[in-house]
Amino acid sequence: MYTENLIKFIKSRRKELKMTQVELAERAGVGLRFIRDLEQGKQTIRVDKVNQVLMLFGHVVGPVPIDRSKYYE
Repeated sequence: MYTENLIKFIKSRRKELKMTQVELAERAGVGLRFIRDLEQGKQTIRVDKVNQVLMLFGHVVGPVPIDRSKYYE
């Protein structure tokens, strides 16, 4: 669920700014393959590279509180 939110955010921001995956990769200083893997929901991605991408949009990955009752009933 949280990964899906991240993917949707990055894709929508990229499209709002009318950037291709290639342009996003170049501006963020990461490889095109990383952007493709990220947008396709690859489960093993480097957080430092995710932050490089998110910084272009004024964001970073960080701890977010969750409702524990949903997981420990």
